[in-house]
Amino acid sequence: MSLLSEYMMKEQMLKQIQQELEQMEGDQRLKSELEFKERLEALMQEFDKSASDVIDLLQPSEPSTSTAKSVATGGGRRKRKLKIYKNPNTGEVVETRGGNQKTLKAWKDQYGTDTVESWLVRTEG
Repeated sequence: MSLLSEYMMKEQMLKQIQQELEQMEGDQRLKSELEFKERLEALMQEFDKSASDVIDLLQPSEPSTSTAKSVATGGGRRKRKLKIYKNPNTGEVVETRGGNQKTLKAWKDQYGTDTVESWLVRTEG
């Protein structure tokens, strides 16, 4: 492709994008969202808050990505492996990430730790 044809093609693409932008600028929904964004940013600046502060405030039950990253890299405890046991006598299945599971403890008391450990079906990472 020659330089001139490439230039003309990009110029045509630019005109098309400009038309699309003009159409979007006339959309009332975009105007409303832009106004909301401006007012929110002004409010955040007034109270000296960041976007992550606002997200934490609105979604307190979900940790923000910055908090999750710091826990993951800050030496936080890693997740235990899921162990799945199946009692051959009853067919009952127990999935646990720790040895303190009620049914598993009862089995160990009744059948013995070695026997119950032999019922381990699989371990998932």
